Amino acid sequence: MAIRTLGRPKFLIQLNSIHNFNQEFLNRVFKQFSTDPKKALTSIPRKSHERNLISLSGLFRRYGFQPSQISNFLKSNQCLLNLKPSHVQKSLKILLSLKPSQEFLSSVVYSCPSILDFDFLEKWETKFSDMGISNFTSSAIRNIFEVSRRFELGPDDALRCVMCLKGLGFSESTVVNVLEAFPLVIMMDEDRIRDKMVFLMDIGFEKDDVDRIIRLFPFSMAFEVGKKMKPLFDEFEDLGFSLDVVRWEVLRDPRVLGMEVGELTQCLKMLRSLKCRTVIKENIFRIGAFRAGYEVKMRVDCLRKYGLTYRDAFTVLWKEPRALLYEIVHIEKKIDFLLQTMKFDVFCLVQVPEYLGVNFEKKVVPRYNVIEYLCSSGRLGDEVGLRGLIKPSRLRFYNLYVKPYPECKKLYGRYAAAEVKSRHPAGMWKLFQPQKHSESREDVENISSVDGSMWEALCLYHEDTSCHCRSVLFCFTGTEVGLLLKKTMCYQTDFLSG
Repeated sequence: MAIRTLGRPKFLIQLNSIHNFNQEFLNRVFKQFSTDPKKALTSIPRKSHERNLISLSGLFRRYGFQPSQISNFLKSNQCLLNLKPSHVQKSLKILLSLKPSQEFLSSVVYSCPSILDFDFLEKWETKFSDMGISNFTSSAIRNIFEVSRRFELGPDDALRCVMCLKGLGFSESTVVNVLEAFPLVIMMDEDRIRDKMVFLMDIGFEKDDVDRIIRLFPFSMAFEVGKKMKPLFDEFEDLGFSLDVVRWEVLRDPRVLGMEVGELTQCLKMLRSLKCRTVIKENIFRIGAFRAGYEVKMRVDCLRKYGLTYRDAFTVLWKEPRALLYEIVHIEKKIDFLLQTMKFDVFCLVQVPEYLGVNFEKKVVPRYNVIEYLCSSGRLGDEVGLRGLIKPSRLRFYNLYVKPYPECKKLYGRYAAAEVKSRHPAGMWKLFQPQKHSESREDVENISSVDGSMWEALCLYHEDTSCHCRSVLFCFTGTEVGLLLKKTMCYQTDFLSG
């Protein structure tokens, strides 16, 4: 039996297709002529932002900003698009009036874009001149703006702080340095600032000394007297250092005040536990125990700056105390060479601390040049690590990597074009050695002009001719005796036989 399939009539299908077409057409029309209030509100600010973006870009170009940086700067700071270009222009004029420098303008705007708010800058237009400081630096002005903007401070707060510092006797350069290094001093009250100065003067520092200490180490203004400075000086006293020694070291380097409480004790404990040659230990303590401990602290900070932990930094210095005899600049030079040129990790110093104790120009650079040349030419089968580069003695390294390859001798050398300095003073026999004078041709001719008659007269003066000849010969040099004997051959035989 055939099965009959049911289907929709053709006219219904045609009506449905017409309806779908009309619906799609109406949707397109409504999309083009939409009157949605939300879309209408969002389209207007978008157009205004685009206009502001174009206006601000042209404005920044006129004020000397780099075109390549303007677009990224405005994209990352969308809040500037809400400002009026005319107000931004007035803000730029105020900044240039404070310090007419393109570098200052760029640094201030890039570091703190929110200061372009005209309502904020308008209050500062005349306040810097009221402070009475003529040598304001760009960083000091920038820091004042950043702190004031972040903590919603007014110009009167900065003016009060500056007048307080000047009233306590600090010079203009000291005030500027403090604002550069520690701009949060604006938020401190006058009593906290005065307490630091009174504490230092009670220890025995003069007023000019306090000004110098704050000028060279302005971050000391951040230290509290009761929580930091007083416990630190109590530690110095417990370690047995007198106030005279402490004052001298603080004046020598005011960064001593930046040490943490207990840090100097740990540094001195490490120095006293060193197991090294007596000469090295004497050279470390030659500058005094206080200074030696502080030098350890400075080198620990240097190693921590490159990523080592506090414990690893102490371990490296304890294993290689010769690093304490090198300046920090030389240590940084070695570490930069290790990381950038040799492509080693900084933690290799924990395994091979001897790298910091050897001479850079005489040992590190020549050996690296040899290994690098051999690696580039494919003559080394295995990779040479930092231990294999530093640990071998000079003779062993020479026999392994230099002697088999004659072209490496020029790269290796003895001291890698460094100046050779004698390790021992010159001996007395070298200092008192008589000078050698070369005999001129005229002297030789004068001696040869002496004839045999003169020699005969000298020999017949005494009865014992042979003995007299010996005594006469001792008065002449070897060259003179040879010439005289050559002239008087008859007397030479008698002299030699006698």
